Amino acid sequence: MNRLKDKVAIITGGASGIGKATAIRFAEEGARVAIWDISDEKGMALAAELSEVLAMHYEGREVHAGSWQSTASNGKDVATAPYSKYYRVNTAKLADVEAAATAVIEDFGRADILINNAGITRDATMKKMTAEQWQSVIDVNLTGVWNCTRAVAPYMLEQNYGRVISAASVVGLYGNFGQTNYVASKAGVIGMTKVWAREFGRKGVTANAVAPGFIATDMMASIPEKVLQMMEDKAPVGRLGKPEEVANAYLFLASDEAAFINGATLSVDGGLTL
Repeated sequence: MNRLKDKVAIITGGASGIGKATAIRFAEEGARVAIWDISDEKGMALAAELSEVLAMHYEGREVHAGSWQSTASNGKDVATAPYSKYYRVNTAKLADVEAAATAVIEDFGRADILINNAGITRDATMKKMTAEQWQSVIDVNLTGVWNCTRAVAPYMLEQNYGRVISAASVVGLYGNFGQTNYVASKAGVIGMTKVWAREFGRKGVTANAVAPGFIATDMMASIPEKVLQMMEDKAPVGRLGKPEEVANAYLFLASDEAAFINGATLSVDGGLTL
């Protein structure tokens, strides 16, 4: 239950779905969590919930109103580093991301894990897809991942330790009807991950991706029941995945157990692509 103790994790899209499941799972393993999202009510409520979980991990340390004594990467103490905190961040906007990264370092003292989880869909066939549908997905799912990594990785490289883990998708590997924008963004994430693995590896920072299959989240709510049943039938395990199962994949790649895994894309799809 302490695989991430004393680590600081930034989770984008962390207020709901897979991001929320990941934030909870990381807190259970002792990580202090910075939640980046645009849902203020959900984000603040989750941060409060996680602080209660983390208080048990850090029992006995000097605590100040839901925070504890931390040591920054530069060796200086951060006397009131929070257990968990919510930040309103639009990952598609570089200025937002850079400000949030600076705030996390000021608040927590360091950044050890970046989970690039935020993502959206705007599905349509190529014939019907608008320029706005294309650009909005690219802005969040691809440029947003670049923005966050660009802002956070320098702190990891300075401290000679870090984990950059990004949400890809099985459709980024194999394509999918009606998702030109989404597939392009996720294939791009896989490609960027391989580049970062080469660029960061010698400084103790690994970069990997997770490629979920069909996961039972709010994003699936608009899909007709008949289509959902077809998705379940297509997977050899005969069901949709759970957000917690993707969170466990993130956890493994973030842990020291995965220190020699770099540049990989881990499919979490119930055998969908066999």
